[in-house]
Amino acid sequence: MIKVIASDLDGTLFGSDSKIAPETLAAVKRACKAGIRFIITTGRNYRGVMKELEGVDLTCDYILSSGAEVRNSRQEIVSQVPISMELCGEVYDILQKYPVSVIFGTDEYDYQIGTYEEIEKQTVSRLNSYFSQLSISELQKAQMFDQRMDTTKVVKDFQELKDAGVPVYKLFLFSDDREMLAQIDKELAEHNGIAVSSSFPTNLEITDIRAQKGPVLKAYIESLGYRTEEVMAFGDSRNDESMLSMDFGATIAMENADSALKKAAKYITKSNVELGVAYTIEELLKRSYPGI
Repeated sequence: MIKVIASDLDGTLFGSDSKIAPETLAAVKRACKAGIRFIITTGRNYRGVMKELEGVDLTCDYILSSGAEVRNSRQEIVSQVPISMELCGEVYDILQKYPVSVIFGTDEYDYQIGTYEEIEKQTVSRLNSYFSQLSISELQKAQMFDQRMDTTKVVKDFQELKDAGVPVYKLFLFSDDREMLAQIDKELAEHNGIAVSSSFPTNLEITDIRAQKGPVLKAYIESLGYRTEEVMAFGDSRNDESMLSMDFGATIAMENADSALKKAAKYITKSNVELGVAYTIEELLKRSYPGI
């Protein structure tokens, strides 16, 4: 019987507006009422998730920054797996060969190297790419731009980042040049100690090899006394592959997921805009928790 539901956010639990639809929230709450533990598993950091969930009445656990941080239902840190600063430096040296901006993600802020003006331009470029895919209005663009800049700290060089002494959870790359990203991906694959994934076709995300959603989720649920066969997991992108390729009770790719993830998952549900998570949870409750 399923006793734990773990879900990615963007492209999965969230709709195209980066919000949880009322129907989805209601389904998740019904599952929690039935005694099912709900865990958000996301590439976003803690600050970013809390911003998106502001005003949402939901108690859950969190696997953040693709597995680099785990927080319990009281939002207390349970575990952290940052990238060592030495490893960050090695990866950054490789990336400097390419015309790509690098974001160093922490639990609160994103650090970027350059001038404030350069970072502004890079942020606008990223948002234009996101919103051309999502068809979100210019007003929402402006709001998102302000939010991104509010959570970004600009440093002049890598040494300043190092001196800040913050634990770096993830390096995030963005570029419309997919061939270049593929070349970077190939080169980084030869580097021991890191895992490379992505949330969408125009980015790469680099974490410590131990910070991957699947193994982290498995370790966390087992520490709470659950078994792998009691877990249902949802995802839509490459950074969910470590989770959906594991032998959990039910691994479910969204209809909008990429083809590789669909092959890795045991099942496929409706897309995020069709409320696939809500649909699947309701079906689970009908079959396994009648009367809820």
